Amino acid sequence: MEKKSVSVTLDHVTKRFKNVKGKADVIAVNDSSFVIEPGELVTLLGPSGCGKTTTLRMIAGFELPTEGHILIGNEDVTMLPPNKRDTATMFQSYGLFPHMTVFDNVAYGLKLRKVDKAEIRKRVDEMLVLLGLGDMGDRAPSKLSGGQQQRVALARSLIVAPSVLLLDEPLSNLDALLREQMRVEIKKVQRAMGITAVYVTHDRTEAMSLSDRVIVMKNGVIRQMGSPSQIYEAPDSRFVAGFVGKAAFFNVEVKGHDGANWMCALGSKVVPVTHAASGVKEGRAVIMARPESLKVRGKGEGKIDGRVKLNVYLGSAVESFIDTPFGEVLAEIDDPYVKTIYPEGSEVSIDFSPDRVRLLSESEE
Repeated sequence: MEKKSVSVTLDHVTKRFKNVKGKADVIAVNDSSFVIEPGELVTLLGPSGCGKTTTLRMIAGFELPTEGHILIGNEDVTMLPPNKRDTATMFQSYGLFPHMTVFDNVAYGLKLRKVDKAEIRKRVDEMLVLLGLGDMGDRAPSKLSGGQQQRVALARSLIVAPSVLLLDEPLSNLDALLREQMRVEIKKVQRAMGITAVYVTHDRTEAMSLSDRVIVMKNGVIRQMGSPSQIYEAPDSRFVAGFVGKAAFFNVEVKGHDGANWMCALGSKVVPVTHAASGVKEGRAVIMARPESLKVRGKGEGKIDGRVKLNVYLGSAVESFIDTPFGEVLAEIDDPYVKTIYPEGSEVSIDFSPDRVRLLSESEE
């Protein structure tokens, strides 16, 4: 099957929905611009109502932009209907035809395109094998598990070899274990076929594990774009930091910069911080600390004293919830077999590694 890899470009795209009751228009997407490279899988991540699904629907052609342009490859498709764009969309619901076999469900798009029967047989058989459904072609969808039905839906989207695969929260109906398995399957197939893909989800684990890049959205605006590691380790705002992972936030006063670190006053202690978001300056700011970046020590040995409220055993790590004057703080202790785990009720102290935390501007929510 021929692979197609094209770019997807949004150029200052805005989508307004008219309010029929005479109130102000609803701006679902506000001046979004980005480029998805050929063969890249990019996830649109954000809370409900942030504009991620509207963005996907505009790429698919189900919604038309109010302003701006959308390009697939070098072709401006802004005003083209869905059937004139070389895309395939996989929705949250499977949408399988119950009266058709698995084979016929997967072959449906090829039949509409008048593909030769022998070619249909060859391509469907190849796709079923690729997705681990090689011996299920004659079954009815009702005889399959949820994960198997999801694979059939994915196969049906991929069989037409689209230039762009669009996935709108496709795993939300699956249980946790199947979600993990299908994340891996989607990533494997997308890479094997070299298809450019746009994935929509509000699940940060899906976004971080699947994506080449993540676009975080809020209130119709792109807040940050980058690789999963960049988004997780170097968020530009408190919102992005909290949405893509667990984090503790500490209000501090930035006293200055010594050439290597920002010197921050946290209560009566001075905390050095190596990395800072753009816009940070002397004055009020926020330290963002991931649970794995915090060190739990004996009382008085760190920067913040507290008391262990709860320990949660996770196998490879223990999460310690610690009451402090700055609120409850979550610290993750890896390899509990060899690390000290302070019992619940213990008086402890929390310490920071200067290069493992990040300084954020207080004004950037």
